[in-house]
Amino acid sequence: MGKGKLAKFAEMETFSNVFQYPYSVVDNVPFEMQGHWREMYFKNNHPIVLELGCGKGEYTVELARLYPEMNFIGVDIKGARMWTGAKQALEAGLKNVAFLRTNIEIIDRFFGKDEVNEVWLTFSDPQMKNPRKRLTSTFFLNRYRKFLVNEGIMHVKTDSNFLFTYTTYMIQENHLPVIFSTDDLYHTAGLDEETRKILSIQTYYERMWIERGLNIRYVKFLLPQQGVLREPDIEIPLDEYRSYHRPKRSSLNTNK
Repeated sequence: MGKGKLAKFAEMETFSNVFQYPYSVVDNVPFEMQGHWREMYFKNNHPIVLELGCGKGEYTVELARLYPEMNFIGVDIKGARMWTGAKQALEAGLKNVAFLRTNIEIIDRFFGKDEVNEVWLTFSDPQMKNPRKRLTSTFFLNRYRKFLVNEGIMHVKTDSNFLFTYTTYMIQENHLPVIFSTDDLYHTAGLDEETRKILSIQTYYERMWIERGLNIRYVKFLLPQQGVLREPDIEIPLDEYRSYHRPKRSSLNTNK
């Protein structure tokens, strides 16, 4: 690990808005805030929104600026990236922002029943060869159900046609209510002002994909608590994104 990353990790240990519980420590360290984020950290009763795979935290921080009446938590395992958003939030004095460094497949260990209102998935790795690792798979949707309110809102914003198509089939297979869906976000007419305001936030990766001419896709749907979730039995054409030198960005670790 380079000196720059080591310095960021060391500084993050001092950040009051960062909580670090990777696999290596989570089994031995109880997370006392599970089910108590509002009273123990945010000191309010506002809705909680998660960004899973938050990277540098652009969405988490900008949503917090737009909506001071809501609480936002960015989640990722990449601490050196998370440092950027965490530091920005502290310097801006944002009290409605927190960051959790952990592996997303154990996300349900950190939030209690009905504690979270919305989940954002922004430019997640499509995991074309491993359905279990896709953040909209039944494996993950069942985990989100453990802490999302009934019919909690799911947002998926992606450059990947594969992930968008897979998620669309997942929604159809399980009859999940769709609020809005488009396969070309920035060329979709009729967006209301509120939606435009939220979706105008662009991550580092999003700006890169737009510059390379890729469509940005977005779907917003509800996740009810009831019903058994089933995987769609469908073949989906793979993305050719490796020609764009897209790095692997999964925050998952399946070695345990």
